[in-house]
Amino acid sequence: MRCPFCGHAGSKVLDSRPTEDGNSIRRRRECLECTRRYTTYEKAEMLPLLVVKKDGRREVYNRQKLLGGLTRACEKRPIPVGRLEEMVYDIERELMNTTEREVKSEAIGELVMDRLRQVDEVAYVRFASVYRQFKDLESFMAEVKAMLKVRE
Repeated sequence: MRCPFCGHAGSKVLDSRPTEDGNSIRRRRECLECTRRYTTYEKAEMLPLLVVKKDGRREVYNRQKLLGGLTRACEKRPIPVGRLEEMVYDIERELMNTTEREVKSEAIGELVMDRLRQVDEVAYVRFASVYRQFKDLESFMAEVKAMLKVRE
């Protein structure tokens, strides 16, 4: 790491600690040349994850889209935003732990529905109705009945 002040390559680490979110390490450094102090952050490099859409298009995974879908499904429900962010983090961790760099959008949708089913049934039904694109009332009712059977 080069000093941002003088460009010297040598530095010593004075303090290291994890950031609040736990996803990176904050390091206080001191340049061995000019003795000025600066902060660096160390984060694991992740390969981009591609989402394969239903029509075959590929796009880079977007955390905000996932959080937005969860937020819409949970609108006016007693679910804190922090819980939604935890769900997104859990889903991302599960996706990143696979060796695949491409994931079908259907797989992400199923992960979301699994978590929503455990957290809030109304939000689950809202998400499922959009995600599964129910064609008629019978298919919607079949999904609700399946959810009720799991509940028993």
